Amino acid sequence: MFRTLQEDLRTVVERDPSVRTHREALLHPALPALWAHRVAHRIHRRGWRMSARLAMVLARAITGVEIHPGAVLGRRVFIDHGAAVVIGETAIVGDDVTIYHQVTLGAVGWWRDNQRAAGERRHPVVGVGAVLGTAATVLGPVTVGDGAVIGAQALVIDDVPAGARTVAVAAVPRRQEVARHAFELLRHTASSGSW
Repeated sequence: MFRTLQEDLRTVVERDPSVRTHREALLHPALPALWAHRVAHRIHRRGWRMSARLAMVLARAITGVEIHPGAVLGRRVFIDHGAAVVIGETAIVGDDVTIYHQVTLGAVGWWRDNQRAAGERRHPVVGVGAVLGTAATVLGPVTVGDGAVIGAQALVIDDVPAGARTVAVAAVPRRQEVARHAFELLRHTASSGSW
């Protein structure tokens, strides 16, 4: 366990260009969440579910990262920034995965998940070396293949092959006249007090 925690620390130094020393890496916002998960996961596997969940809740309160104690995280997982990352109970994250802020590895919802057989996977599997961009959402028992890249704000509900790139639709600028009309409408609405 100690070697894994040391490896997590080294990973932060190696993969975050803003961190230059191991001492500075100790202040990385996602590192305490990852370490708390490593401990909580061991406790969870031993059947001490309440203690494991307490560790998760404390880590979430401190870091803003929620990793269910049942989730399996590989080696050298790097959570950059960490804010609002959610990883569900049956998720499996491979080695050398990069997860940016606001990523969700979640289930599709109780209305479907309550119908699954006991022990059936509800959350994604993320392959070795995959990258999950900012605000990417991966839902259900899908598989993201090794080396795949999920772009920022992408919604993934189907399997992604190894090495594939999945991106969200990019914003398209509108003509200035449309933007000016929208601003005028907002200004009149705001001035009439009818928010």
